[in-house]
Amino acid sequence: MNIFAFLLVGLCSGFLAGKIIEGHGFGALGDIIIGIVGAFIGGFFFTNSGFYNGSFIGAVITSTVGAMAFLLVAGLFQTVTRPRAG
Repeated sequence: MNIFAFLLVGLCSGFLAGKIIEGHGFGALGDIIIGIVGAFIGGFFFTNSGFYNGSFIGAVITSTVGAMAFLLVAGLFQTVTRPRAG
């Protein structure tokens, strides 16, 4: 896959995962980074389970599922700040 297609898959999947999990995107660069991380996570799991498809749509689906998993795990480590009473 050439670099342009890789960035396009990352952008699409990062945007979709952000919309599904958080309700908003993270900007073009943030979506690309989340999508690329998701591509590695999703590719690992889908390839090992035998469900990987080499098409563009298959890459977007694989990357989106991986990015969603990444956002869910990252959300577990997010600190919640509460306003102080008083």
